[in-house]
Amino acid sequence: MAASLLGLLTLLLVHPLVLFAWQDYKDYRVYELKPHGIEDRNLIRKLSREKPLWDFLGTYRNSNDSSLRVMIPPEEVDSSVKTFSSHHLEHRMLIADLAPFVQAQRAENIKRKEIIQMPHIDVLGAFYTHSEINEYLDSLPERFPKQVQVKQFGWSYERRPLKVLTISNGDGKRNKPVILIDGTVHAREWISPSMALYIIQQLLDNYSENQELLQDYDWVIMPVVNADGYEYTHTDSRYWRKTRRPTNNPECVGTDINRNFGYEWGHDEGSSSDPCEDTYRGERPFDQPESQVLRDVLLNYRGRLNFYLSLHSYGNYFLLPWGYTREFPERYQDMMSVADAGGMAIVHSTNGIYSWGSTYHVLYPTSGDTADFALGVVNATVAMTMELPAAGFQGFDPWVSHIERLVTESWVGVRAMAAEVIRSYPA
Repeated sequence: MAASLLGLLTLLLVHPLVLFAWQDYKDYRVYELKPHGIEDRNLIRKLSREKPLWDFLGTYRNSNDSSLRVMIPPEEVDSSVKTFSSHHLEHRMLIADLAPFVQAQRAENIKRKEIIQMPHIDVLGAFYTHSEINEYLDSLPERFPKQVQVKQFGWSYERRPLKVLTISNGDGKRNKPVILIDGTVHAREWISPSMALYIIQQLLDNYSENQELLQDYDWVIMPVVNADGYEYTHTDSRYWRKTRRPTNNPECVGTDINRNFGYEWGHDEGSSSDPCEDTYRGERPFDQPESQVLRDVLLNYRGRLNFYLSLHSYGNYFLLPWGYTREFPERYQDMMSVADAGGMAIVHSTNGIYSWGSTYHVLYPTSGDTADFALGVVNATVAMTMELPAAGFQGFDPWVSHIERLVTESWVGVRAMAAEVIRSYPA
């Protein structure tokens, strides 16, 4: 940590405007809460609705969780402690001032990128902005002219181009079954685009080791869905989650893309009608340009989509439909077999422990999420959300030095699941 803070001070001298354009989280505190029983969990649910400035981190709606973290702005610290104490909710302060940690991480990332020559990127060496990722994607057809195609499917609200990469083995065969992967539905989950980029490099730069994955299947990868929100986490606010389109509440911006899809949209159990909440579902399904684009990408492969995988962070989960109901889909056991392959491969490789099953039972209820839409509307053979491992102070804010461990372990699972899909559903 001392080295990181020293790097921060150095960068402040060289790039002062770069750092101070961004929210520094001065005196933001992070508490760990340990609910004991249903009353404590109900209190946490109530606070998550009533305290829009509090950021509850992790899977606090899951009754199996033993603890969770909450980030609280300085103006609400005193009242929060009184609330915890008056309700006898066990709590302890983990971080008294988040600012030096956030700034040190940002400084480290900027410094690491100074030695990288774009458009060739080192996935393990830094976290990249949306424009840098697009520049890298645009460079690939020249390097792999027979294997790679880049297509723009639309624009974000702030007019950022939303691009999709298709990787084949170059044999020219059309209408192969598809494995479709997206990332960065939630803006602050930086390891998600890193994972998408790592998958791309494994399929292209390490083609000889992975060519069987492309023999009869095409891979379609969209590293950044929520381009505006993701860019905002690089320029203004590291822990931003939603999109950047204004809502009907001028004080609260953005919608949760993963609650905005038009399959079983609008359930109060699993999403929020309050624009100030992180799980705000929007005024109507697909009222966000970004969810419209991802919808169009999914529908474009209807009839060919054998595996849909959405990369999120964090929690070590393989989450299957349904999110909106306790009921299980018809092909649930078939999808569980794919998740089994991923989970067991990771255990044997790194001893990493994953949980898998329906989103509703394993994590918490969701409505209007992408995996439910992929199964319920697009009729994907297997649809899944992968919650990547936690790292950093909040779980989804790893240091650059964490990238290699996180993506290499996760690739073991993704590769095993893809191989199981290919074996079970041959072209």
